[in-house]
Amino acid sequence: MLQPKKTKHRKYPKGRRCNKGVSARGNELAFGSFGLKIVETKWITQQQIESARKAIVHHTKRGGKLWIRIFPDKPITRKGAETPMGGGNGAVDHFVAPVKKGRIIFELEGVTPEIAKLALTRAAAKLPVKTKVIESTL
Repeated sequence: MLQPKKTKHRKYPKGRRCNKGVSARGNELAFGSFGLKIVETKWITQQQIESARKAIVHHTKRGGKLWIRIFPDKPITRKGAETPMGGGNGAVDHFVAPVKKGRIIFELEGVTPEIAKLALTRAAAKLPVKTKVIESTL
Protein backbone atom coordinates (compact mmCIF):
# COMPACT_ATOMS: atom_id res chain seq x y z
CA MET A 1 0.00 0.00 0.00
CA LEU A 2 0.96 3.62 -0.34
CA GLN A 3 2.46 5.05 2.81
CA PRO A 4 5.61 6.97 3.70
CA LYS A 5 8.73 4.98 4.49
CA LYS A 6 9.84 7.52 7.07
CA THR A 7 8.16 10.56 8.62
CA LYS A 8 9.57 13.43 10.64
CA HIS A 9 6.83 13.07 13.26
CA ARG A 10 4.81 9.94 13.91
CA LYS A 11 1.54 11.80 14.58
CA TYR A 12 0.32 15.06 13.06
CA PRO A 13 -2.37 17.47 14.24
CA LYS A 14 -5.70 16.96 12.49
CA GLY A 15 -5.67 20.46 10.98
CA ARG A 16 -8.61 22.36 9.55
CA ARG A 17 -11.04 20.50 7.35
CA CYS A 18 -12.47 23.45 5.47
CA ASN A 19 -13.80 23.38 1.94
CA LYS A 20 -12.39 26.77 1.03
CA GLY A 21 -9.91 27.36 -1.73
CA VAL A 22 -8.77 25.69 -4.88
CA SER A 23 -5.60 23.71 -5.43
CA ALA A 24 -2.78 26.04 -6.44
CA ARG A 25 -0.56 23.21 -7.67
CA GLY A 26 -1.25 20.11 -9.68
CA ASN A 27 -4.34 21.52 -11.36
CA GLU A 28 -3.19 21.11 -14.98
CA LEU A 29 -2.17 18.05 -17.00
CA ALA A 30 1.61 17.65 -16.81
CA PHE A 31 2.37 14.12 -18.03
CA GLY A 32 -0.53 12.42 -19.80
CA SER A 33 -3.26 13.28 -22.28
CA PHE A 34 -6.17 12.37 -19.98
CA GLY A 35 -6.69 13.11 -16.31
CA LEU A 36 -9.08 12.67 -13.40
CA LYS A 37 -9.75 15.98 -11.66
CA ILE A 38 -11.24 16.41 -8.17
CA VAL A 39 -14.29 18.70 -7.96
CA GLU A 40 -14.56 18.88 -4.14
CA THR A 41 -12.15 18.98 -1.18
CA LYS A 42 -11.72 15.73 0.76
CA TRP A 43 -9.29 13.29 2.37
CA ILE A 44 -8.50 10.27 0.18
CA THR A 45 -7.14 7.15 1.90
CA GLN A 46 -4.37 4.88 0.69
CA GLN A 47 -6.86 2.06 0.08
CA GLN A 48 -9.06 4.26 -2.11
CA ILE A 49 -6.09 5.37 -4.22
CA GLU A 50 -4.94 1.77 -4.65
CA SER A 51 -8.39 0.46 -5.63
CA ALA A 52 -8.79 3.27 -8.19
CA ARG A 53 -5.33 2.49 -9.60
CA LYS A 54 -6.27 -1.20 -9.91
CA ALA A 55 -9.49 -0.28 -11.74
CA ILE A 56 -7.56 1.80 -14.29
CA VAL A 57 -4.86 -0.83 -14.83
CA HIS A 58 -7.47 -3.59 -15.18
CA HIS A 59 -9.53 -1.69 -17.74
CA THR A 60 -6.55 -0.57 -19.85
CA LYS A 61 -5.22 -4.14 -19.78
CA ARG A 62 -1.89 -2.75 -18.53
CA GLY A 63 -1.51 -0.69 -21.69
CA GLY A 64 -0.36 2.91 -21.66
CA LYS A 65 1.28 4.80 -18.81
CA LEU A 66 -0.39 5.85 -15.56
CA TRP A 67 0.74 8.59 -13.19
CA ILE A 68 -0.58 8.94 -9.63
CA ARG A 69 -0.27 12.62 -8.74
CA ILE A 70 -1.13 12.42 -5.02
CA PHE A 71 0.51 10.60 -2.13
CA PRO A 72 -1.02 9.77 1.28
CA ASP A 73 1.43 11.24 3.78
CA LYS A 74 -0.85 12.43 6.60
CA PRO A 75 -1.18 9.89 9.45
CA ILE A 76 -4.62 9.38 10.98
CA THR A 77 -4.77 7.94 14.49
CA ARG A 78 -7.42 5.73 16.02
CA LYS A 79 -7.96 4.60 19.59
CA GLY A 80 -8.64 0.97 20.40
CA ALA A 81 -12.16 -0.28 20.94
CA GLU A 82 -13.64 0.33 24.40
CA THR A 83 -10.78 2.62 25.42
CA PRO A 84 -11.75 5.19 28.08
CA MET A 85 -11.69 8.92 27.37
CA GLY A 86 -8.38 10.74 27.72
CA GLY A 87 -4.92 9.35 27.28
CA GLY A 88 -4.07 11.39 24.20
CA ASN A 89 -3.99 10.23 20.61
CA GLY A 90 -4.24 6.58 19.68
CA ALA A 91 -1.88 4.67 17.41
CA VAL A 92 -1.52 5.49 13.72
CA ASP A 93 -4.28 3.65 11.86
CA HIS A 94 -3.89 4.71 8.22
CA PHE A 95 -2.63 7.50 5.97
CA VAL A 96 -4.60 9.98 3.87
CA ALA A 97 -3.89 12.48 1.12
CA PRO A 98 -5.71 15.77 1.77
CA VAL A 99 -6.71 17.10 -1.67
CA LYS A 100 -8.36 20.39 -2.57
CA LYS A 101 -10.77 20.83 -5.43
CA GLY A 102 -9.17 21.32 -8.83
CA ARG A 103 -6.34 18.86 -8.19
CA ILE A 104 -5.56 16.20 -10.80
CA ILE A 105 -5.04 12.83 -9.13
CA PHE A 106 -4.49 10.44 -12.05
CA GLU A 107 -3.05 10.97 -15.53
CA LEU A 108 -3.14 8.49 -18.38
CA GLU A 109 -1.24 8.31 -21.68
CA GLY A 110 -0.86 5.83 -24.53
CA VAL A 111 -4.40 4.45 -24.83
CA THR A 112 -7.34 5.40 -27.04
CA PRO A 113 -9.64 8.20 -25.81
CA GLU A 114 -12.59 5.82 -25.34
CA ILE A 115 -10.60 3.40 -23.17
CA ALA A 116 -9.00 6.24 -21.19
CA LYS A 117 -12.32 7.92 -20.41
CA LEU A 118 -14.00 4.68 -19.40
CA ALA A 119 -11.03 3.62 -17.23
CA LEU A 120 -10.95 6.96 -15.42
CA THR A 121 -14.73 6.84 -14.93
CA ARG A 122 -14.41 3.41 -13.32
CA ALA A 123 -11.64 4.74 -11.07
CA ALA A 124 -13.87 7.67 -10.07
CA ALA A 125 -16.45 5.19 -8.79
CA LYS A 126 -13.89 3.96 -6.23
CA LEU A 127 -13.27 7.45 -4.81
CA PRO A 128 -15.35 9.32 -2.18
CA VAL A 129 -15.29 12.61 -4.14
CA LYS A 130 -16.94 14.04 -7.21
CA THR A 131 -14.57 14.03 -10.16
CA LYS A 132 -14.47 14.82 -13.86
CA VAL A 133 -12.41 13.38 -16.69
CA ILE A 134 -10.36 16.00 -18.55
CA GLU A 135 -8.51 15.80 -21.84
CA SER A 136 -5.43 17.62 -23.06
CA THR A 137 -6.17 20.44 -25.50
CA LEU A 138 -2.92 19.98 -27.43
